[in-house]
Amino acid sequence: MLLSLDWDYCSGSREHVFDAPLWGTPDREHDREARWRERARNRDAQAAGWEALDKDFLLYDDGEALLAYLGVPTFVAWSHAHAWSWLERFPGREVHNFDSHHDLFSLSGEKARLRPGNWAGLALRQQLVSRYRCVYPCWHQEVRVAEGYDLARTRREIEAVLSDEIVARIEFVRGVDWPPPPQVESLLLVQSPSWTSPAHDGRFLDLARALHAMPLSEPYLRPYTKLS
Repeated sequence: MLLSLDWDYCSGSREHVFDAPLWGTPDREHDREARWRERARNRDAQAAGWEALDKDFLLYDDGEALLAYLGVPTFVAWSHAHAWSWLERFPGREVHNFDSHHDLFSLSGEKARLRPGNWAGLALRQQLVSRYRCVYPCWHQEVRVAEGYDLARTRREIEAVLSDEIVARIEFVRGVDWPPPPQVESLLLVQSPSWTSPAHDGRFLDLARALHAMPLSEPYLRPYTKLS
């Protein structure tokens, strides 16, 4: 089994935060840092750090449980679009992805182009992944716009887009335990800076270092003690 953690599983938002990326965001350079600066200044015009985000953008899970995987080959990337080379190292495996998004398809743009929103669906289609389990965080139960709020609704959405053969290889769950370390062949940590508060970067980077993660792409180093 391959295990993937998108940091937006841990770094999320409260209900009714209408500028939260959970409502939908592009993934452009601006969205990865400057947009977060705008959010901070909208909350405090004199903001001198990312602390202005803390009330609305919460670290629901510090990832401490991941330290149990020390010794498992671990990789880090800033985007799930860079997961392809990881999958190619371990072809045909089942993937358990702890994430705030299913990453099975994108309704906009070129559908065949690898992106953070469709990497899992493309990998299933090309048999690079045998089965796919998307694990949504418990905090989705409190945020009605989140994919993990209503798993039946989200499943109906993918059934309208994907083939029956691919849908049969997909499972959605919410808030389940991390898999036992002996069952995990490799771990991938994904920062997703367009979706995760810069205030939580330090913890993500600490985990990557503690697990001796090998970079597929270097995480963003967004200064979060002072806004420029």
